[in-house]
Amino acid sequence: MVRSLLIRGMLVGVLAGLLTFAFARVFGEPQIDLAIGFEDHVHHMAGEAAEPELVSRQVQSTFGLLTGVLVYGCALGGIFSLVFTYAYGRIGKLSPRGTAALLAIAGFVAVILVPQIKYPANPPSIGNPETIGERTALYFAMTVISLIAMVAAYNAGRGLLSRLGGWNAALAGAAVYVLVVAVAMVVLPPVNEVPAEFSAVLLWNFRIASIGMQIVMWATLGLGFGALSVAALAKQRQGAASRQSHRPV
Repeated sequence: MVRSLLIRGMLVGVLAGLLTFAFARVFGEPQIDLAIGFEDHVHHMAGEAAEPELVSRQVQSTFGLLTGVLVYGCALGGIFSLVFTYAYGRIGKLSPRGTAALLAIAGFVAVILVPQIKYPANPPSIGNPETIGERTALYFAMTVISLIAMVAAYNAGRGLLSRLGGWNAALAGAAVYVLVVAVAMVVLPPVNEVPAEFSAVLLWNFRIASIGMQIVMWATLGLGFGALSVAALAKQRQGAASRQSHRPV
């Protein structure tokens, strides 16, 4: 059963990658081109030569982008299916579609939305190359803390379910998550390397496009995998019922 769900998850991940690629081509790549144009302008004004391209923009924005999102989507879909396999039946009496939708929402919030609130995405022309390791470590730390907080929130809500009821237990779990994340955002140092002359509109549009790509990815995973899992689980139940009916008395 795990293998069947894993294959379905990876297939949905590939579909999510294709849709994300289409979204990125329409909304994301134009912002990157403008940001690169700003970087070239800065180099020109400073009398510096533009940095050589190891890979052309044409390749980056087409084949390179497609390859990246397909690999990312396939891997994320596989991970999503494994998490679903563990969670299904353990988070209330949700249907397969409900479980997949809830996991997609929780994953998007914990892995994408909250870390990007603290460390939002920036165009490639933004940031000091010498601090990229530090910035990556901080973003990774925020993501790990957010995931741990999400698990802690679920465990807290589940532990309070019998005493507080479903609604109040859910609110208590959400409060735990918000509290842990808020403390992490205060403790972790800020990163602000956006030049003062950089267009605020361009920066905003790029960040919206970045979030939009992730919304497309996670929404496709939640809805697509939920639909495919219904058929897989129904087939499993039919097989179990058939084996039970043919078992000798």
